[in-house]
Amino acid sequence: MTTQPKIFDRALLALHRTRAAPRGRDNDFLLRYVADDLADRLAIIRRSFPIALNLGAHTGAVSRRLRRSDRIGLMIDADSSAAMLAHCDGPLLCADEEYLPFGPATLDLVVSGLALQLVNDLPGALIQIRHALKPDGLMLATLLGAGSLVELREALLIAETELEGGATPRVAPLADVRTLGGLLQRAGFALPVADADTVRAAYPNPLALMHQLRAMGASNALTRDYRKPLTRRVLAYASEIYSERHPAPDGGVFATFEFVTLTGWAPAPTQPKPLRPGSATTRLADALGVPEGAPNTKKKESP
Repeated sequence: MTTQPKIFDRALLALHRTRAAPRGRDNDFLLRYVADDLADRLAIIRRSFPIALNLGAHTGAVSRRLRRSDRIGLMIDADSSAAMLAHCDGPLLCADEEYLPFGPATLDLVVSGLALQLVNDLPGALIQIRHALKPDGLMLATLLGAGSLVELREALLIAETELEGGATPRVAPLADVRTLGGLLQRAGFALPVADADTVRAAYPNPLALMHQLRAMGASNALTRDYRKPLTRRVLAYASEIYSERHPAPDGGVFATFEFVTLTGWAPAPTQPKPLRPGSATTRLADALGVPEGAPNTKKKESP
């Protein structure tokens, strides 16, 4: 029997969110961006969702946006921080994303914005979500991907290595889109899709970015095995490296955020099924309008 490694200190993460809660709505611009994207995706799905869950609700930005739709009925906000939930419009549920208190086939829709990348057992969390969905229920979850905060990760790594002779993780390890898509399939979702979108945001300086992350409740929540105090000397040198390597035109710096959105449906008999191998009735060559066995002679244009 294998034990899932504990990378994130979930109690510490909840504490960070609680401390950030008083000014939560002032620093949720990333969540508002995600909320608009999730609303656009749901707008093209012509069906209703009587019971929905916003998992890892933070300040409720995703729920507020999605409640504008007349196709979503009851929307439940769930978060591990009661202080964050105070910003939400409810109904409210204080719950950890790793342990869903829902029975099988109770929800029509589960959405999640920038929360699931910080669970220790993501495959397990996805399986719980699938079990909680009714047949043909939908999950839409946006996570921060591996391309996020690459500039900050690089600067801290170089600075600590040069000054301390070694480095410890300072930015949470994040999965890439291919890995996350594979986890979606492993969790048993039907019609799984994973896609990525990258956004670059400008900040006056690297410290302003770090203050913003702290204000969002996104400070380092790695377990004690991976945490080590960051010295002022390393922080100052990392800021210099960051500013030199990733300048913005106005004198500030850029920070990259990669959003990976996972779309999956709880299996249902009515869903389309892939054809059996060898069951096609039309030859690919006929569909492409070329002789069978003809080589691909199309040339790739140089940029």
